[in-house]
Amino acid sequence: MKIETKFVIGNKQGIDALAFVAAATARQKFAGKISDQQLDEYISANFNPDVLMIELNSLSNQYLIIYLEGQPAGYARVTSKGTQPPMFDGKTLARIADFNVLKEFSDDAVIKSLFEKCLSLTARQQAIWINEYEFDPFLAFFENYGFKRNNNIALAKELPLASVSLVKES
Repeated sequence: MKIETKFVIGNKQGIDALAFVAAATARQKFAGKISDQQLDEYISANFNPDVLMIELNSLSNQYLIIYLEGQPAGYARVTSKGTQPPMFDGKTLARIADFNVLKEFSDDAVIKSLFEKCLSLTARQQAIWINEYEFDPFLAFFENYGFKRNNNIALAKELPLASVSLVKES
């Protein structure tokens, strides 16, 4: 099984691959949890080529795509951008803001490879945090890597669904 994790480059090929895998994982993740219209609006607002180009050009973001046998299987975004909870004042901090793998590629080796690349990007930070929807299939996986649920972080996600914050401090 050939697994490769690559940084997304802000060219047409990179943006097209990211837009495809981000939209596909969003459709799988949110199907039946929000209306089709909400889902279409969410994808259009967050994963269109213009938005992705801006996001890719931000020095605060690093996007990764994991490929299985040459096919985009998932993606992640590690960032220092956005609102940071006050509990982290004075600490270096990174957030794994997106972490998604297509169900048909949801192999332990694929998930582990993508997540460990995220962790390598955040290795020098004093804290890493994740805010995910409470139905996210990777919550237990994150906890197995030492992330702890933290109810003191209130962060509104883009969609009207309950979320969970997890933190790992060094």
